[in-house]
Amino acid sequence: MAGRYLPAAQLTGSGRPVLHPNEIESSLLQSVDVECEENPNFPHLKSGLLILTTHRLLWLPPESPPNSNSSSAAAAAAAIPLAAVTHVFPPKKSVKHMFASPRVRLQVSASRDGVIGERGGEGAGARSLVITLVLRGSKSGGGGDPDGFFGRLWEAWRGRAWEGEGRVRVRRIAMPVVGISGLLRREQEIWESTDKTLQDAFLDLNALMSKAKEMVVLAEKMRQKLLSGLANQANAVKDEEMGSKQEMQDWMLSVGIASPVTKESAGALYHQQLSRQLADFVKLPLEKSGGMIALIDIYCLFNRARGTELISPEDLLQACALWEKFDVPVMHRKFDSGVMVIQNKSHSDEEVFERIKALVLKPDALKIGISPSDAAMTLGIAPAMAKEHLLTAESKGLLCRDVSPEGFRFYINLFKEIDVNNIHL
Repeated sequence: MAGRYLPAAQLTGSGRPVLHPNEIESSLLQSVDVECEENPNFPHLKSGLLILTTHRLLWLPPESPPNSNSSSAAAAAAAIPLAAVTHVFPPKKSVKHMFASPRVRLQVSASRDGVIGERGGEGAGARSLVITLVLRGSKSGGGGDPDGFFGRLWEAWRGRAWEGEGRVRVRRIAMPVVGISGLLRREQEIWESTDKTLQDAFLDLNALMSKAKEMVVLAEKMRQKLLSGLANQANAVKDEEMGSKQEMQDWMLSVGIASPVTKESAGALYHQQLSRQLADFVKLPLEKSGGMIALIDIYCLFNRARGTELISPEDLLQACALWEKFDVPVMHRKFDSGVMVIQNKSHSDEEVFERIKALVLKPDALKIGISPSDAAMTLGIAPAMAKEHLLTAESKGLLCRDVSPEGFRFYINLFKEIDVNNIHL
C-alpha cells in the first residue's frame, strides 16, 4: 500500500509491531490519518493505529474482522523513521483549528521521487517533504492528548536513540581564583562539576539499561535459533543434549520482554495491545507444555518477563477475552471444574483422548488403573492439566473413576460395552 514511499513495518502473528534492537514504545494513538499534500501519488493512510517509538513512527491499518486475511494488514503497515525527520511542527492553536482535528506536521528528507528511506533522502537529489498526521481519534476521546503526544514525539526525535550513546566531553581550562569574581567563578565551577557528576552517573545507568536491552535481543535470537535446531534435530540428539538445551530454553524464557505494553504508553488501547503481546508471548510456553498451560502459570511467567511493569489478574483475564476478536492462534478455555487454561486453537481433545485410551488399555493399567501423574508423563503436561483431561474423558464416557485415600485412579469404561438386553441374573 505505502511500500513504495515509506519503509514497511513488520508485524507479529497477533498484529504487534516487530521492534528494532533497543527500540522502545512510547505512545499510541488510534484513528490517525497520514497525508502528504506535496506528493500527489502518496496514498492517504486512513484511520489507522499510530505507534511512537524511540526510533520510528509506525502506522498500522484499522482493525479487520477476525476471519479476514491478516497478511494484507501486515503488507499495509508502514513506518516513518525519525532519522529522516528534519523538523517537527506542533499542532496549531487558533479559533479556526478548534473545531478541526489536530494536525502534527513532520518535515522529512526524501529522495527525488519522494521515497522516504530509513535514513531519509541521501545524495544530491534529496528534497524535503511535509507529512501531516491527522489525529482524528483525539476528538472522540480515544486518541489521547495531542499536546502530550507532540511532547513525546519531540523528546523521541531530539533524543536520537538510533545514533547511539556517544558523547563528546570538552576539557575546560582552570582559571585562577582572584577577588569576588574569582570566588563566584569557583562556586560556579563546583556546581558545574556536581552537575557533570550526576550526568555521568545517569549516563552509566543508561548504558547499563542499553546493555540489558541488547542482552534481551540477543537471547531472543538465540531462543529462535535453538527452537529451529530442536525441530530439525529432534531425532538426532542425545538425552543429555536435550536436557542442556531445555535448560538453556528455560533460561531464555526468563530473560524478559524488551518493550512491555503499559497503560502510560498505550492509553485507551492498553488492553487491546496487551492482548496481542500476550498472544505472542504464550507461543513458547505452549510449545513446551504440549499445547495447553494453566492460566496461573502464564500469569507468573508473563509478569516475570515484564519486570517491574506488572499486570493484575483482571488485566490478564480481559486480555485473554479479547482474543476472540483477533486472528490469533491461541484461546482461553475454562473446564467444568473451574480451572482456566490457555491452549492452541489447533489443540484437539480427541487426540488426547486417544492417547489416554492407549494408556489405560495397557496390562498394568487394566489391573490398577492410572493416576493423573501417569497421564502427565504420557502426555508431557503438568499433573493438574492431566487431571482435567482425565475428568473430561470421564464425562465423555471413556473412563471410570475410583476414589480412594490414595487419590484418583482411572480405568477404561467397560460399562458402555454391556448389553442390557443380554444380562442374566
